[in-house]
Amino acid sequence: MPGYDLHSHTDHSDGTTSIEANVRLAVELGLDGLGVTDHDTTSPFDAAFAAADGTGLTIVPGVEFSSELDGHSVHVLGFWIDPENGPLQAEMGRLRNERERRAEQIVEKFHGLDVPVSIDRVRELAGEAPIGRPHIARAVLETGAVATMQEVFDTYLADDGPAYVPKYAVDPVRAIELLTGAGGVAVVAHPGLFGARNQDEPGLSDAVIESMAAAGMGGIEADHPDHTPENRAHYRDLAKALNLVVTAGSDYHGDAKELQLGQAVTDAAAFSALEARR
Repeated sequence: MPGYDLHSHTDHSDGTTSIEANVRLAVELGLDGLGVTDHDTTSPFDAAFAAADGTGLTIVPGVEFSSELDGHSVHVLGFWIDPENGPLQAEMGRLRNERERRAEQIVEKFHGLDVPVSIDRVRELAGEAPIGRPHIARAVLETGAVATMQEVFDTYLADDGPAYVPKYAVDPVRAIELLTGAGGVAVVAHPGLFGARNQDEPGLSDAVIESMAAAGMGGIEADHPDHTPENRAHYRDLAKALNLVVTAGSDYHGDAKELQLGQAVTDAAAFSALEARR
């Protein structure tokens, strides 16, 4: 399976698999490269390079950085960032601390909805990783209040859901500035899912993406497994108009989501074009 899966997660954030397991799977699949893009942390970088040593797999170190617009999450992938960059690490530290406070508030909302989820269990599931909504969703699933992880999100945790709590985050333009300031190439992740509780909603607006491009963004993740064909076509056209690189990634989270590593891949030409933006 040639190509570069530029969007994957591990147990360093809200994935369920180790970085070593992801690298092994990527090698088994015959991928050319793997984007290591955990939420708001660079902690898996060293282990990723060590696991891929001698395999021929290219590790593309990155993060999925959290930003916020109008109460909805806008995620920005930042590739080849300097993990020692002070301003970026300081902001990611604030985001990780915010996740703990937010998790406590979400659990309180679940208690108000008569769902007896435990914050201690959420922390246990997260381990050393920053707490994310998938950790909370797994804890809710264990209570028997829902049948599937997806039901937790659809019923409770989606943006504007009854257990949703807005989080502290910078705006998308500031996210671009922080990532490019750390030497990275910024790519807006799955813009078609912005604000969507279902796939019929319009996604991140062209005007916002244009402002992000003007701030130095290098690409659009147009090819995401949860994008509709209309999403993909629209964001490909917008990328062409704004001179941005079209990327693809599976958004793999292990068994936390029904997405498979290698499900969406960036071809060699697009990867080279993205790397040239460094």
